[in-house]
Amino acid sequence: MSKFICQKVGMSQIFMENGTVIPVTILSVQKNYVVSAHQHEKRNIVQIAAFEQKSHRVKKPILGIFKKSKISPKKIIKSFITKDLSIKTGDVRDVTYFKIGQFVDITGKTLGKGFSGVMKRHNFSGLEASHGVSLKHRSGGSTGQCQDPGKVFKGKKMAGRQGGTNNTIQNIKIINIDVERELLVVAGSVPGPKNNYLIIKQAIKK
Repeated sequence: MSKFICQKVGMSQIFMENGTVIPVTILSVQKNYVVSAHQHEKRNIVQIAAFEQKSHRVKKPILGIFKKSKISPKKIIKSFITKDLSIKTGDVRDVTYFKIGQFVDITGKTLGKGFSGVMKRHNFSGLEASHGVSLKHRSGGSTGQCQDPGKVFKGKKMAGRQGGTNNTIQNIKIINIDVERELLVVAGSVPGPKNNYLIIKQAIKK
């Protein structure tokens, strides 16, 4: 299984022997169950699920998937495509799959910051806050041209919703593994706030 579902517990720091401090993120990697695995043209379409959930909180179509595979209902279920044809329905993987020093890629939904202006969203300098600007010093300024072309081009940096999008942090190093408590300690930060659910996989570029 090349991908795992995990949950962000929080951040901390580790003191090395030479006195340097490394900021780390603690991830909860509970047992991941293969709900279904279907082979199609040398590819394996896999569904994994993790984190226990009460059956009455799961929608009936999803609950039927768990009953068919004889697995207790889970909170998070994800699908992905892999070339690993050895994955079968009912397989279980845990935190022992990873090794200390291994590099991984972690994908998650970033913290949503709502509707933001151009200065916060795109680091614009804004207009001069001098006499005559009339409280427009945080605006984006001109966005278009004259009659030709007479429009605002797509992709123009403007005010809008910031955050709340999928983001991947690559080449994150695993610092420590706690098998008993099913925890991974990785260097640096990962997307999203505390208790955010993430997808962790082997690093592509390492």
